[in-house]
Amino acid sequence: MESIFLYKENEPLIFTNVLFWFFFAFVLFIYQFAKDKQIARTSFLALFSLYFYYLSSGWFFLLLIFSTIVDYFIGEGIFKSEDEKHRKLLVTLSVVINLSVLAYFKYTFFFVDSLNTTSEWLSGTSWDIAKTDYFAYLLNLLVGKPYFDTTSIFLPVGISFYTFQTISYSIDIYRRQLEPVKNIIDFGFFVSFFPQLVAGPIVRASEFVPQIYQKYKLSSTEYNEAIFLIINGLVKKMLISDYISANYVDRIFAEPFQYTGFENLMAVYGYAIQIYCDFSGYTDIAIGVALLLGFRLPINFNSPYKSVSITDFWRRWHISLSSWLRDYLYIPLGGNRKGKVRTYVNLFLTMLLGGLWHGNAWRFVIWGALHGVALAVHKLWLTFVDIPESWQKSKIYNLIMLIVTFHFVCFCWMYFRAADVSTVNLMLEQIFYKFEFAGIFERIAAYKTIYAVLLLGFVVHWLPEDTKTATRIAFADLPDIIKAIIIMAVLLVLFQFKTAGIQPFIYFQF
Repeated sequence: MESIFLYKENEPLIFTNVLFWFFFAFVLFIYQFAKDKQIARTSFLALFSLYFYYLSSGWFFLLLIFSTIVDYFIGEGIFKSEDEKHRKLLVTLSVVINLSVLAYFKYTFFFVDSLNTTSEWLSGTSWDIAKTDYFAYLLNLLVGKPYFDTTSIFLPVGISFYTFQTISYSIDIYRRQLEPVKNIIDFGFFVSFFPQLVAGPIVRASEFVPQIYQKYKLSSTEYNEAIFLIINGLVKKMLISDYISANYVDRIFAEPFQYTGFENLMAVYGYAIQIYCDFSGYTDIAIGVALLLGFRLPINFNSPYKSVSITDFWRRWHISLSSWLRDYLYIPLGGNRKGKVRTYVNLFLTMLLGGLWHGNAWRFVIWGALHGVALAVHKLWLTFVDIPESWQKSKIYNLIMLIVTFHFVCFCWMYFRAADVSTVNLMLEQIFYKFEFAGIFERIAAYKTIYAVLLLGFVVHWLPEDTKTATRIAFADLPDIIKAIIIMAVLLVLFQFKTAGIQPFIYFQF
């Protein structure tokens, strides 16, 4: 029995785990006695958030505490100092410490592999630098026995997300856009707030901290919205994303040469809706859970596959990350203030680093570079090509641009998902040279359930916003008993699909 309260490496606590909802029910029960007292509310949620993170990453929750302590005191120092050099030194220290921790856990082996490969390419002889987790090595020395594995580095869940949050806190105080929180418990709560801790959205202190000191409030409209978002997120994740992943996408990306070009292409489309439903599903649940606790998180997705340009796509996809990269990387690099050429270079560098943020492999760098080039080309296109206003309002023109943008994004997703670049090349070869048009209908019949779920995902995604809004309003207006029946029916369907196997949220690895 006690094992459910302890971290299990192969079963981290996630929103699709029934155990999470038992924990959350307990949190809501205790919360009723603490919600109207700011100190009690913040302290209780901060403690549970740390416990939630422990159940997700084990003892690496100590890293979260380390980042919290470092940036809290650095933020205090920046705010109190009037010496510009001292303030700049402190904010630099915050950035260096946070990025160093992130780089160690996320990129150490990537850089070692790159050095070995580069040395072999330049001299014909690899340096053969051993991949060793020196942090684990030091811990083994301290405990006096080889307790920790030194041949691999465990990536703490969500480290990229909370690292970006703590960095932005220090930078915003440095820019005099924000005052520090009142105490370290409030800051720890901001950093560790469990709904968005492990996979975003990336919450700015300026958006979240003021809510800490506001009275708890939750209108009936917000309550219904929260329930709708949670159910919607679970359906996206478990019914669409997990089912497509386990039964189709994973198999084809693993061995693309065994499938026709048509099946490979459908796997690419499948991954496009899989990653959207996975990540936006998590975000929906996170926003809904936070709302039940009285906190409003920012929107993170806005129907990204409706985009009519790559620029439009990045206004709709992972909004909290794209806006963070804009405010804390693109603009400090010079933004569009240094001339057109520099603007294109800044766009490229921002997306290149954004790609590297997603993972420690060259395929992520390629993914980011492709988006960076596309953003620069689109800005260049808008500079030299005057698109008639009648075209911009034309449904046919926008449909063509949507199709072009969607397929470019899907092409880039191949690098994001595939094990390596050679897998992408193999899939492209299958798609262009071994499509096998004659067997399409037979394959559609063979995969009819999977393709139906895939189609459902895209149809719902492309529904007009008015239709989606009307659905949420209609749900809110239903009698409670009808809502309960709908929720139970959805849960029963999800339980049936659960047999396909629950997959961890994709963005946990970032």
